[in-house]
Amino acid sequence: MGERILLGITGASGTIYAERAVQCLLPKVDRLYILFTDAGREVARHELLPEHRDCLLLKFLEGEVPPEWRAKVRLLKNDDFFAPVASGSSVPSSMLILPCSMGTLARVAQGVSSNLMERAADVVLKERKRLVICPREMPLNAIHLRHMLSLTQMGAMIVPPSPAFYQKPKTMEDMIDFITGRILESLNIEHDLYARWNSRMS
Repeated sequence: MGERILLGITGASGTIYAERAVQCLLPKVDRLYILFTDAGREVARHELLPEHRDCLLLKFLEGEVPPEWRAKVRLLKNDDFFAPVASGSSVPSSMLILPCSMGTLARVAQGVSSNLMERAADVVLKERKRLVICPREMPLNAIHLRHMLSLTQMGAMIVPPSPAFYQKPKTMEDMIDFITGRILESLNIEHDLYARWNSRMS
C-alpha cells in the first residue's frame, strides 16, 4: 500500500497553507483523507476567496471532489468514528494537522478523543506513525508550550508556519510555498517549491 495521508484542518488561521499542501500532495500520494473541524470549516470559508474557482478546499467543503481526484480523495466527517482512520488496523502513513488550533493541540496532547480528528491523532501516535502539527498562535503561553513539548516527546513533529526570508520572497505565494515546502519535508515528501539554503554548495 502506498502513501496515505490524513490532513486535518482546524479553526486556527492559515487555511491557505492547507490549500497549497493539498495541491502539492495530491500528485504524490495514493490516498488523501480530508477532515475539517466545525471551526475549521468556518475559518476556511472566511479566509479562502470564493473567486478562486480552482480552490480545492472550497470544493471539499461543499462535498465536491473534482473528477480527476476522486480515486485519491476521501472526505471524512468529524463525528464519524467508523471512518478507516479511527482504527489502528487502517492507520494512515502520516497525519498532518494544518493549521492546528491550541484547543485541538491540547486535546491531542491529553489523549482526548471526542471527535475523529482527535481520535485519528491518537491512533497515529499509538501506531508510531508520523504526526505533523502546525500550530498557528502567538504569543504562546506556558500551557501551549507544555502541550507542544509533551507531543514532541510522544514522537509528533511541531512545525509552526513561520516564514523565512533568505530566499528573498517577492510575493505572498513565495512565502506560502516556503511554509508548504517545510511541511512537506516534515512528511518526507519531495518538492521543488523553493531553492534549498545555500544549494550551490550542497
